[in-house]
Amino acid sequence: MKKVFALSAVLVMGALGMACGDAGTNNAASNANKMTANAVNAAANAVNAAANQAQSAADAAQTAANAMSNAATGARPAGNMNANGNANANANMKK
Repeated sequence: MKKVFALSAVLVMGALGMACGDAGTNNAASNANKMTANAVNAAANAVNAAANQAQSAADAAQTAANAMSNAATGARPAGNMNANGNANANANMKK
């Protein structure tokens, strides 16, 4: 009878240890999952950073294009160039 009590006590303690303790395999799997999630998050952050840099470059190019367009618009002479050219040709034509 003493052996039954001793064996039961050992089994109870073992069951409590398994229920309350954490297994090393669970920790390893959990750590692997966390590392994978961190790697995926790092990759997503890198992609977002690259997209932000590309957008900044596109914005800078658009700003430069707008500045050149505005400069070209401001450099145009008043009136129609063809009309001015024709008027000068007509004024210089011999009669």
